[in-house]
Amino acid sequence: MQSIDIIIGMLGSTIRLSIPLIFTALAGLFSERSGIFDIGLEGKMLASAFAAAVVAYYTGSPWLGLLGGILISIVFSLVHGYASITARGNQIVSGVALNFVAAGLTVVLGNAWFRQGGRTPQLENSARFTGIDFPGAEAASQMGFFGKLYADVLSGNNILVYIAFITVPIVWWVVYKTRFGLRLRAVGENPGAVDTAGISVTWLRYRAVILAGLLCGFSGTYLAIAQSASFINNMSAGKGYIALAALIFAKWKPVPVMFACLLFGFLEAFSNFMQGKSMPLIGEVPVQVFQAMPYILTCVLLAGFIGTARPPKAGGVPYTKER
Repeated sequence: MQSIDIIIGMLGSTIRLSIPLIFTALAGLFSERSGIFDIGLEGKMLASAFAAAVVAYYTGSPWLGLLGGILISIVFSLVHGYASITARGNQIVSGVALNFVAAGLTVVLGNAWFRQGGRTPQLENSARFTGIDFPGAEAASQMGFFGKLYADVLSGNNILVYIAFITVPIVWWVVYKTRFGLRLRAVGENPGAVDTAGISVTWLRYRAVILAGLLCGFSGTYLAIAQSASFINNMSAGKGYIALAALIFAKWKPVPVMFACLLFGFLEAFSNFMQGKSMPLIGEVPVQVFQAMPYILTCVLLAGFIGTARPPKAGGVPYTKER
């Protein structure tokens, strides 16, 4: 019975920890499929987490907090879009700059407004997205493995968890089954051909970065007012970069992106589980070893050691309309 509880606990933790990665990786998918590299995913997550926590604190509404997080994230996306699309600047530099701005601005504003060292005040449950219990979950928890799976993994999650998994097939349908998706993929490969067909490359790419901002707003909000009950300094903790690694590992495809994010979520859940535990023949391993595992895998993936990932051909290249 104890092993069943451990497996169920690991599955539940894996799902919950993968949610911000799924939202953020799907955000990067839209942006990078259009040819705009987005290193600024981390900054958007952080800015949206801060905005969501602040708005939820003052209004007492998690939905208004979500709206605040989305709006700030879209603002950051539009800044990145202006620098990358309109001004034809270096996309990597723009994304890194946004990360620095988000990291510094959230601390400065948090200190100025709340005087809690960059944190926001603790939220009441009514101002957060809390768990939703499915019918019969309590009774099912006494019915062995599958009952516990229903009660403790499928049930009891907040609504953003379910939205994340619903978003995956929606993104797949948008990218592969709609006219917008066809144009999105085309503009990332050959923007000149898209322009020749009479389609605005600029407007198409702006729509892609706006969608990226929308999804990053969900991920930041999840961090601050669903997984936690306040904003904490640098609470994204590199998840934007991990999501980018998952996106590259999955070769910019929505369903593989979800599984890659679940893999990273499992590694984080495993590191949490192993804290303070001993291993045969080794003894207790420093917790930092397990905490570093997701970041080590990120470095491995970004270095290209696991398969070859070919980004969109026009990715990172500013488009200049031919006259």
